[in-house]
Amino acid sequence: MESKLLETMFGRMGARVAIRETISERDRAGINIRSDKHGEFFDIRVRPNEEVKYEVVDLQPRLKHLLLMARRENRKDKFLCGHDERHWFVCAVPGDSVTNVVKAMEALQPEEVRSAVRRRVKRIKKRLRRRNEAFVRQGEWFFIPAPELIVNPKLVLKNEPISRGNGSKSHMCQFLYRTGGDLVYVSTSRPRGLTVGEYRLLLKSNPGAKDWGWTEMRRNALAYVSGRVWHPDHKTIVLDGWHRVLMNTEGLAPGASGVVFLD
Repeated sequence: MESKLLETMFGRMGARVAIRETISERDRAGINIRSDKHGEFFDIRVRPNEEVKYEVVDLQPRLKHLLLMARRENRKDKFLCGHDERHWFVCAVPGDSVTNVVKAMEALQPEEVRSAVRRRVKRIKKRLRRRNEAFVRQGEWFFIPAPELIVNPKLVLKNEPISRGNGSKSHMCQFLYRTGGDLVYVSTSRPRGLTVGEYRLLLKSNPGAKDWGWTEMRRNALAYVSGRVWHPDHKTIVLDGWHRVLMNTEGLAPGASGVVFLD
C-alpha cells in the first residue's frame, strides 16, 4: 500500500489521510471521517494481513474530490472522497465502469434523477450542482419537483426526519407526506427498523424492549417534502412546493459496507 503517495494525492485536494491496521474486533475496517486537534481527516483501517491496495483513480483538486479504488483479489471497490459544503465525506460508488470523479457523481444519482436531468437541464456544467432545474440536493438526498402531486393535508407530517436507516444523523423536513411502503419500528438499537412481525416477536421474547424509544416509520414509501430541510452538516434548503425524495445509490455499491461514516 503506497501510503505516502495517498497522502500526497489527498493533500492536493486539501485533505489528510491516515492508513492504519485495525486493533480489535470493534475497530471496524473501512473508511471513516475522524477528527483530531488539526481537524477532519480520512481514516482508512485495514485488517492485519489483509490483501488490499488503495489507489487514487482520478483527482480533481478544484472540486476537492477524488475517486479512490480499493483493489482486492476478487473485486475492486470505488469510493468518492471529497468536501461537500461544510465537511469531508466518503461515499461508496456503484458501477464497474466508473473511472473518474464526474462519472462517480453521475453514478450516485438515482435513475429518476438522471432522467429528470436529461429532460430539464440543458447546460452540462449544471448537471452536478446541488441545485438546478431538475433537483435540489442536500447530502445524499435528492429532491425532484412534483407539481402534479395532490396531498391530503391531514396526512402531512411536520418536522419529520428522513434517514438512511443505519444510525446516521437524520435530515429534518418541515413538511413531509408519505404514501405506500411498509410500516417499521425504529429505535437507536434497531436503526434499520423492524417489521410489524419482527417487532412483535422481539417484544414477546424481551418485554422490556417496549421501552427502547420506538418510532413508527415507513420503509420503501414514496416520500415528498416541502418547506425547510435541515441537517447539522449541511446548509438549510427551502423547497417551494412538493418535491419527491430520493436517496443516492450508494447502497447499491459493493463497497458500501466499508464506509463507516458519511454525513
